[in-house]
Amino acid sequence: MEKSNKRQLEAKGYRIEDANDFLELSPEESAYIEMKLALSQALAQKRKQRRLTQLELARKLNSSQSRVAKMEKGDPTVSVDLLLKALLAMGATKESIAKIIG
Repeated sequence: MEKSNKRQLEAKGYRIEDANDFLELSPEESAYIEMKLALSQALAQKRKQRRLTQLELARKLNSSQSRVAKMEKGDPTVSVDLLLKALLAMGATKESIAKIIG
């Protein structure tokens, strides 16, 4: 948001916050969410680089296409554990995963 727009809104009594403030997230919770989303995006990118469909990846993971879609979108029902296992199954290394979340 532009500074001038922000000042105008604040002058009218509006409070400008980011999602972390609005949701009252701790720094740890915010960092966790950012890492999880980074893993989700990396999985989608790695799948596309390998020219796999979500269904093909699902078969490789013994899962379903809808589950892969949820994994790639950062659905709250998907665990970090599952994202890590999927990335490792796609050939990611510990080092590459560290870069993703770093």
